Amino acid sequence: MSFLDEVDPQRAALIVVDVQPDFLPGGPLAAQGGDEVVEPIRRLLEADVFRHVVATQDWHPPGHVSFASSHQGRKPFETVELYGVEQVLWPDHCVQGTEGAQLHPGVPWDKARLILRKATDSRVDSYSGFQENVAPDGRRPSTGLAGYLREIGVDTLYVCGLARDYCVKWTAEDGAAAGFRVHVVWPLTRPVDAAGDGTVRSDLERAGVSIIDD
Repeated sequence: MSFLDEVDPQRAALIVVDVQPDFLPGGPLAAQGGDEVVEPIRRLLEADVFRHVVATQDWHPPGHVSFASSHQGRKPFETVELYGVEQVLWPDHCVQGTEGAQLHPGVPWDKARLILRKATDSRVDSYSGFQENVAPDGRRPSTGLAGYLREIGVDTLYVCGLARDYCVKWTAEDGAAAGFRVHVVWPLTRPVDAAGDGTVRSDLERAGVSIIDD
């Protein structure tokens, strides 16, 4: 990966988003080809290029508001209005304590300095590593990640993982909005729906995020 030559180990962080079995083929909310990122992400972490590594982990309580099963008569991938914004209803996934919610065992997570669990509030969905989705009071609560990264001297982020059209995208956009220089390592991401890749790229670039294609 040619971009690694430009990484400043002191000021850059690698954000590995939601590499969990429930997002891989065979899981209830599989990213297309999600299993294809596991091995290259393992190699990237073992190369020890990044001193600062953060992993996010989707960690829903049972009966989470984002699950279609929590809404009578609704099916997965339908949308509803929740707290004034559109909410996609998902299959039950990454339920706390289940095997599918664990970080994938093929990645050396001991390299991560921080593992950030998100979507732990049953009332609020959470795609981004930086902020939860809209809460009942209309705010997007902070996860504290931006403050943590600033405290350790990080100003540049490299984002990879699953899924590129939701949690990777939101994490990258929120990171840029928080003032970080953000790069999405496109080959180390996979989408829920590849048909939207063009829109995802445009949205990221509009948010000031750089896309790395090699």
